[in-house]
Amino acid sequence: MKVGIVGASGFTGLELVRILLRHPHVELELLTSETFVGQKLNEIYPSLGWDFNMKLEEFHIDNALERCDVLFLALPHGYSSGAALKGYEKEKLIIDLGADFRLKEIENYTSWYETEHKAPHLLKEAVYGLPEIYKEEIKGARIIANPGCYPTSAILALAPLFFNGLVELKGIIVDSKSGVSGAGRKANAITHFNSVCDNINPYGVAEHRHTPEIEQELSLVAGNQVTITFTPQLAPINRGILSTCYATIIKDISEGEIRQLYNEFYQDKPFVGILPEGTWPHTKWVSGSNNCLINFKVDARNNRIVVASVIDNLIKGASGQAVQNMNIALGIDEATSLQNLTIYP
Repeated sequence: MKVGIVGASGFTGLELVRILLRHPHVELELLTSETFVGQKLNEIYPSLGWDFNMKLEEFHIDNALERCDVLFLALPHGYSSGAALKGYEKEKLIIDLGADFRLKEIENYTSWYETEHKAPHLLKEAVYGLPEIYKEEIKGARIIANPGCYPTSAILALAPLFFNGLVELKGIIVDSKSGVSGAGRKANAITHFNSVCDNINPYGVAEHRHTPEIEQELSLVAGNQVTITFTPQLAPINRGILSTCYATIIKDISEGEIRQLYNEFYQDKPFVGILPEGTWPHTKWVSGSNNCLINFKVDARNNRIVVASVIDNLIKGASGQAVQNMNIALGIDEATSLQNLTIYP
């Protein structure tokens, strides 16, 4: 399969290249960039090695669709929908790492992202690309909406609770801390080294654009409307997300029984691990991998459960999950090219 990466010079594009270079069933055909047209990608990222000679090209959708079977769109919101529409019409596989196809209701998209959608009729056609929940729907899909990094960590942490009707649908708190790479390659006053080093700060409090995405997917799992309070925070680390989630328990159930339900929910899910009792996940334990590690504790005194999950925001939170989705859509083993071990320390 010939693969193109639109937006290859960003962090998610770089990770896509790194993963796909060792994929036995695909060939990198096209890498595009708005900023570095004509340059070799390894001139920007020497970590790819001196023998990697692919040049970054200007993006033209018709040319890309003529050359490629699969397109990864690593673009900001608002830029993917037009390209995805043409790809859909040409029956190509489009995997959007942006936000254009994550929300099913056009009103939610336009109000939270404040931009026009160029293919609103395809929102219902796109499959939300969280393989642990939608694997069957992803098979044969033509537009896959790769989940956001924060939603991936929060949904995986909480889904078993809502699936089994164990917690209240309101009053859910999601507190997430992310590495700075989640802000992208271009630094600004907030993500500059001097701002981030020895510092941690919340942002987008009660108004972050990932809020409706988390609520949408947890509501679908629960079969009823779920609302959350979501607080993202910028941590002084390169990569990784730690989400600590709080919910009120409504059933008489032991912690051991909950652990059994988590293990059953993620049985045969190769990239999700439930840690032993008392072992709390660390972001470094998933760095560079497509893994998600989860653990929880019942706070009996307050009748609440605390669930913590960690992912690498650039891998399971973006590029690794995108390749996992491609594998499933093409009928390839979902773990292909994603079984590398975590980089530690």
